[in-house]
Amino acid sequence: MAKPSNKLIELARASLSPQEQALSEPYSEERWAPWRKAAETFQAAVIAEAEATEQGRYALEMAAKKAVLHPEPAPED
Repeated sequence: MAKPSNKLIELARASLSPQEQALSEPYSEERWAPWRKAAETFQAAVIAEAEATEQGRYALEMAAKKAVLHPEPAPED
């Protein structure tokens, strides 16, 4: 299983708010620009991390998105 870095998870998380904003109203170039920029940044980081760690790009991307969208519950002490 792919193991994304905390930085990659944070970049995935950072792209959610601009995406929600872009989808909340009718399309306009200006409204979608922040989400496109965040998505491009995330994708570039996925590619760089996949190459650096020799993990599959797709698996790494899905693991980062899963960590953001479906986080594991914290273990109880």
